[in-house]
Amino acid sequence: MSIKFKKTNKAFYMLCLMLFSTVVIAQDGTIYPLETPKEPNAIPLGTGGVENQPASETWFKQWGDPMARNITKATLTPFLPAPGKANGAAVIVAPGGGFSWLSLGNEGWEVAEALAKQGFAAFVLKYRLNPTPEKLEDFTAWMNRPRTPAPAADAKPAATPPAPQRNLNNQLEDAEAAYAMILKRADEWGVDTKRIGMIGFSAGAGLTMHATLNSKTMKLAFIGPIYGGMGPVEVPKNAPPMFNVIASDDFLFRGQFGVIDSWFKAGIPVEFHLYQNGGHGFGLGNPNRTSNKWFDAFIHWLDVNKFMVKQ
Repeated sequence: MSIKFKKTNKAFYMLCLMLFSTVVIAQDGTIYPLETPKEPNAIPLGTGGVENQPASETWFKQWGDPMARNITKATLTPFLPAPGKANGAAVIVAPGGGFSWLSLGNEGWEVAEALAKQGFAAFVLKYRLNPTPEKLEDFTAWMNRPRTPAPAADAKPAATPPAPQRNLNNQLEDAEAAYAMILKRADEWGVDTKRIGMIGFSAGAGLTMHATLNSKTMKLAFIGPIYGGMGPVEVPKNAPPMFNVIASDDFLFRGQFGVIDSWFKAGIPVEFHLYQNGGHGFGLGNPNRTSNKWFDAFIHWLDVNKFMVKQ
């Protein structure tokens, strides 16, 4: 489509201003309402609802990306490779959002599409979330509330006991249902059931780790927690190889290497990429950040470890 400009400079500058304003609105951190998009390929997982959730699922846009909140029905959306491209491996993709919303574009669909182009059968897990305010303006105020800053990396441990762990029973059930569905439809989707991995972002990285450490039914071949928590964990004997990514200017890093050290001491293969910059929530990448090459490194890691080899 072409645009026929008027001959006057005034009209030209007005058009440029309008285009610039549109880009700014699309990319800033303001929360905008978004009509619920169609998800024709989303498959219900049938794991139930969310207790004490009066609000229905709604969507918004921030930083130009579509986000969903108040999710009460988990789904799995397949992104399958083109015919002749499949390598047989599969990846469950868990977007982040603090278990209160899901960044389904930036950390879900875009990642799954990139994986499918590399021959993977990718599956975006839209898992259940904690309730948030029903009205968008109340949700925005809740998102913008003052928060206690994270402690410095060298801060002394607090005298008070640590806060109780977040209840992830719903989310784990959703992940296990997704894994079970892939097993059940493996022939249909061309999946080698011994090469099913999981990758997650932020809270999705937390869910990936939680499933790895606690699930009795998921036998993941590999995991990729991307900018998730870095604290030490107790590693199961049958833990899968890990590919881990975070940026040094991410508020979750704080100079910690606990989870990497845990995996290393357990004798489980681990690859760790600490990038100079990238912040938090960079997905496949943001302009002019060293973290932008992580996906290429991830594919290379999968290739070297023979997860991409047809069997």
